[in-house]
Amino acid sequence: MRNLALGGGLLLLLAESRGEGKSMFAGVPSMGEHSPKQYMQLGGRVLLVLMFMTLLHFDPSFISILQNLVGTALIVLVAIGFKTKLAALTLVLWLFAVNVYFNAFWMVPTYKPMHDFLKYDFFQTMSVIGGLLLIVALGPGGVSMDEKKKLW
Repeated sequence: MRNLALGGGLLLLLAESRGEGKSMFAGVPSMGEHSPKQYMQLGGRVLLVLMFMTLLHFDPSFISILQNLVGTALIVLVAIGFKTKLAALTLVLWLFAVNVYFNAFWMVPTYKPMHDFLKYDFFQTMSVIGGLLLIVALGPGGVSMDEKKKLW
């Protein structure tokens, strides 16, 4: 899941680097067609939130249940593109705190194999945080509830 999430961040970066295609008829408005860039942004958002499914733990404790509910709500908001920037920023802060707590590779001696595993997970999660920061900076894209709200 983390590799797919990393691919989602790269897809968002690729979508942002693409230029908008020029219309065949200059000055004529389009009829609401969506460009491939907007679908790439949607795919990138969906792939990024897949990583959060690995963080769900089904324990009967109150903290675990609360963490699952809040995390799932934020995941859904980012995936459908509703209040995307705020939800993505909240996920960035939450994921950073979870990452520092669970993947503290600096606490494990370097000669132990667990050091390398934790270090890999730490930096892979930091890459996903970078993808979420792209969403915070650039917005959800054209295929999202936030864009549809502008039309209403």
